[in-house]
Amino acid sequence: MSDESTGVIEAPRSHRRIVGRIRGATAGPTVIVMTAIHGNEPAGLEAAERVLAGLESAGPRRLRGQFVVLAGNLAALRDRARFIERDLNRQWTPAKVERIRAGEDDGAVEQREQRQLLEALDELVGRAAGRIHFLDLHTSSADGPPFLTVGDTLVNRNFALRLPLPLILGLEEQVDGALLEYLNNCGVVTLGVEAGHHDDASSVDRHEAVLWLTLAAARMLVDPPRAELGRRRRLLAEATRGIPRVSEVRQRHAIAEDDQFRMERGFRNFQRVRRGMLLAHDRNGPIRAAQDGLILLPLYQAQGDDGFFLSGDVSRMWLVLSALLRHLRLDRLTWILPGVRRRPGHADQLLVSTRIARWYPLEVFHLFGFRKLRRTPSTLLVSRRRFDLAPPERVRLS
Repeated sequence: MSDESTGVIEAPRSHRRIVGRIRGATAGPTVIVMTAIHGNEPAGLEAAERVLAGLESAGPRRLRGQFVVLAGNLAALRDRARFIERDLNRQWTPAKVERIRAGEDDGAVEQREQRQLLEALDELVGRAAGRIHFLDLHTSSADGPPFLTVGDTLVNRNFALRLPLPLILGLEEQVDGALLEYLNNCGVVTLGVEAGHHDDASSVDRHEAVLWLTLAAARMLVDPPRAELGRRRRLLAEATRGIPRVSEVRQRHAIAEDDQFRMERGFRNFQRVRRGMLLAHDRNGPIRAAQDGLILLPLYQAQGDDGFFLSGDVSRMWLVLSALLRHLRLDRLTWILPGVRRRPGHADQLLVSTRIARWYPLEVFHLFGFRKLRRTPSTLLVSRRRFDLAPPERVRLS
């Protein structure tokens, strides 16, 4: 369990879908780790290979359950590109998954990758006996400290708070078709990890630390090495000193291929910006911050449809109140707000009149986990994740 930096992120050694699988001597949870779903992010793969080697060296008696590492976009990984034809981490909507299951084949590279990945996930989830945790490992084109992202369920939130990294709420809900959202809505406990810059060797060390601490938090390590885990925890704590413990995304700047988007140089993750500050340019001119906040994932690479995100701090009191309201199942209070009604046939979705809803803030819905937004001229559709309080007894991928 060495945390010595390699000094450079080496070329990936594995081009297998299932990179490795370690089964413990006794039953327990399953941790599935996704690496390189974007092919220009190999740090997670190198870190996971280190952990596989460490677990294999320790022997099966030191592990409960099983630890599995997957590689996502193998074609893009070979080219060190984010994707070849389309972003593999935007293809996991229920409709697209259903077309894959129905045998659709449009010849795209990423559809072949998705089909093989879905087959692997079906097998792993189908055989898992205990709780399933799924980690998606990423890096960024910008410098900055590591952080976690979760879909805002209490199950995800409570597990993420066992790890010593800043937690970002609402980021996954800003995009469509993320693998974490698909698996979370099937009942898997999910966690996204952003470790730092693509080419920074410390990103490998940070991912490795998160994986060992995840195994400990899931109670999968028998006689855990407390001194080693303490070093991992200190490594992450030092990298995130001064960063808010919990934040939430309040703005996403989406971009299209022909926008000619160009981020201003020098921004880092969690850098504070002020309203009106120049952030980027596109073909329409300068782009300025719409509000005060912390900038996340500023885009400094050619591929991608997220220019940047802005987030704001979340207080401990808000977290406590949100958890209390959900445990008491008081989400029905949202239905009696003026202009709000449940969407027929969808228990986790609300229809909100945009004419009336402007009189109260979206934070009211965030308290109950309603974060995903869809807009029409007259209606706002807000939805939340399933399995907020507890995962199902048996996970089934739809």
